[in-house]
Amino acid sequence: MSHTVRVWDAPTRFFHWALVVCVVGLVTTAQIGGAAMQWHFRLGYSVLCLLLFRLVWGFVGGYWSRFRAFLFSPAQVLRYVRGRGEPQMSVGHNPMGSSSVFALLAFLLLQVSSGLMSDDEIAAAGPLARYVSSEWVNLATFYHRNVGKLVLLALVATHLVAIAFYFFKRHDNLVKAMLTGDKTLPFAAQSSDDSGSKRLLALAIFVVVSVLVGAVVSRIDA
Repeated sequence: MSHTVRVWDAPTRFFHWALVVCVVGLVTTAQIGGAAMQWHFRLGYSVLCLLLFRLVWGFVGGYWSRFRAFLFSPAQVLRYVRGRGEPQMSVGHNPMGSSSVFALLAFLLLQVSSGLMSDDEIAAAGPLARYVSSEWVNLATFYHRNVGKLVLLALVATHLVAIAFYFFKRHDNLVKAMLTGDKTLPFAAQSSDDSGSKRLLALAIFVVVSVLVGAVVSRIDA
């Protein structure tokens, strides 16, 4: 008997696909340079809003979107790798996927933070560049352009390879689940709360963090 379970609530799906669009836009505008850097900064601020939203949503979101649902101990990860993990581990982010998610969130936050302090000494400077020492600006610029970008590209590539592996080897369509929110499982599992009130809560959180980011950036640029 199969069970259809709502795994990814609408706010989590919005976060995921909005982040995909922003990251693609950031890579593209960084390569173009020049006037496109204005959009690079706007997209960077958008990513910051998304990340702040996800940090809050990781505590109050739907069941499988909460950090506690995919925070695994080393012993659990080892059991999963050996093929002895509990079935529930594969409902949301599995022990391997959870590592990728946490790494992406951390390095995206670091990339955005370093971008706020970067200065290419030509036409683009982060809003915090004038408030920190030149040593910090140089370090942030070097990391942002030469280290963080490559780390994130490697993490994204690993993520895509994992999606392909699960699709072709395990016949698990992770993309479809992130589009529809549902998974069909051979066992019963808890569904995430994706009610209208939950979505309104997510909208309120996103509006608040966006207003805060906008207000801080406007004040810094003033």
